[in-house]
Amino acid sequence: MEKTAYTQVADMHCDTISEIFERRKRGEEGDLFCNSLHIDLQKMAKGNYLLQNFALFTHLEKQEKPFEYVMELIDVFYEELRPYTDRIRVVTNWQDIERNKKEGRMSALLAIEEGGVCCGKLEYLRDFYRLGVRMMTLTWNFPNGLGYPNRILPDKGTGRPFCIPDTENGLTGTGIDFVREMERMGMIIDISHLNDAGIWDVFRYTKKPFVASHSNARAVAGHPRNLTDEMIHALAERGGVAGINFCASFLRDKEDGKEPVRSYCRDMVMHMKHMKKTGGIGCIGLGSDFDGITSVLEMEDSSGMGLLADEMSRQGFTVSEIEAVFHGNVLRVYRELL
Repeated sequence: MEKTAYTQVADMHCDTISEIFERRKRGEEGDLFCNSLHIDLQKMAKGNYLLQNFALFTHLEKQEKPFEYVMELIDVFYEELRPYTDRIRVVTNWQDIERNKKEGRMSALLAIEEGGVCCGKLEYLRDFYRLGVRMMTLTWNFPNGLGYPNRILPDKGTGRPFCIPDTENGLTGTGIDFVREMERMGMIIDISHLNDAGIWDVFRYTKKPFVASHSNARAVAGHPRNLTDEMIHALAERGGVAGINFCASFLRDKEDGKEPVRSYCRDMVMHMKHMKKTGGIGCIGLGSDFDGITSVLEMEDSSGMGLLADEMSRQGFTVSEIEAVFHGNVLRVYRELL
């Protein structure tokens, strides 16, 4: 079969900056230009990247001072990009993205994964915006002053953690203030990792589109981090986008009681087909979670994105649909919100 014409990539989520920072603390080498991670500038060039969101991941239970920690990550982000402005530049608005594309450069959008780093202070949120942050998840896997994730409980038989939907605990009053302020400023609200009740509160207290940067379809793989059909439909109606997460646990259910460890393009396309049926092609994007997942990837790293485009074509997606998923839908949302 003839391979699909390569299409440019706009990926809404990776944890590369945090991983580079933590590796350096352990005395390991590697920078954004060249490393052994899923993402570096050379791999991105081979993968035909147009835009990458770099999320600053913060583990609340491991960081005594989360605000100070994310400030260190922001410094790493800018210092890693500074020597390579001929290849990639930071974007804070739609015009920046257009300019970079026209001049043949990739774009880097700064995001935060864990709204708890704001310590419940709107002034910190606004300061992050001033420092270039343009997207933020309200939670990660722990409750914070804004809201709650879906519950993680120990399995009585194995002791291993498992996750169940939380349909009771919505956003806190502070969380409601945050989503309203994010919408006012033009910082994109990211509902990935948020619990079910909190997601519906975001719909309730906002008017503009928002995203689930790295979440799949719960009807295809039952992990509560994925979106229900009702959420997908509502997100599509709002004009938002959900980014396909490449993690095997979010692509397939447990097999013989064990979490899947291999991530295949065919499973990603299975989620896309369901989401297209549920909300239309316009609600689907990419949110790889590169460098935040441990799955063995069929595509190996960001240089292999063409394998996903080929699989989409093999399963019946048209060239225009592939382009919509690979970058068009995400850029539509960014054009409206940035």
